[in-house]
This record gives sequence, structure tokens and C-alpha cells, in this order.
Amino acid sequence: MSKRVGTSDLLLGLFLCAVAATVLVAPRTLNFGTLTEMGAGFMPRVLSLVLMGFGVFFLGCAVFRRATESLGPIDWRALAGVTLAVAVFALTAGRFGLAIGSVLAILVAGAASRETRWRELVIFAVVMAAAAVLLFIKGLGLPVPVWPG
Repeated sequence: MSKRVGTSDLLLGLFLCAVAATVLVAPRTLNFGTLTEMGAGFMPRVLSLVLMGFGVFFLGCAVFRRATESLGPIDWRALAGVTLAVAVFALTAGRFGLAIGSVLAILVAGAASRETRWRELVIFAVVMAAAAVLLFIKGLGLPVPVWPG
């Protein structure tokens, strides 16, 4: 019985490790602080290490588990839609505020699927934008603009 590497687990593990490595390096100039007085670089570094752990886990799964799946064709529409949604959020959240940036990003990501029901997606986008505002602005007190201004 031959043992092949699990392609999807391998690609996911490599992706997570690459993102974690990037996030680990990006805040290197920020103060790390301590557990009682966290600096600006504390959470990005800790979360990147957690993400790196998940990446290593999936790499281990790819190597030690027999592959039974194949990736099949790449859904370029979904890949482009999600990538574009991240770009839309990055470009609009600062200029138009968190609420509008979140709604636009969710609508763009939803357009990546042929099965999208637009009425449900709009409701979901508004609810998620409201949750983001409550979490980041009210809950965490981050100085992020909610609306254009």
C-alpha cells in the first residue's frame, strides 16, 4: 500500500505557515510588552504563533495520513472573489468607515459563489458589520472610524 502526501492538508499547512511567518515578522518594530502590560506587538505575535501551530499540525496531517482526496480543479471565481474582498476591505474601511467597508467586503466575497442568495447576503452583511462595530469600537475601544467622515 503506497502512502501519498495529502495535497489539501499540505497546501493549507504551507499557506498557514507562510501567513504566520509574515505576521510574525511584520510587527518586529512594535513593543511586545508583558502579560500584564501588553504592547502593540503582543497580540499579532501571539496569534501568529498560534496560526503557525495550526500550519504545522496540517503539515503533519499531510505527511502522516494517507491521502485519499484529490484537489480537483481550482475554483478561480471563488479565489478571485475572496482575494478581491480582502482588498476591498483594506481600501474602503479607512476611507468610508468600518461599517461600509465590512458590508462591501462581504458583498464582494458573496459574489464569488454562484449559489449566493443576494437578499440573505445583504442581511448577513449588515448584521456582521454591526457585530464588527460593536466588537471593535464599543467592546475593544479601537479608534477606527465607523462611518465616512
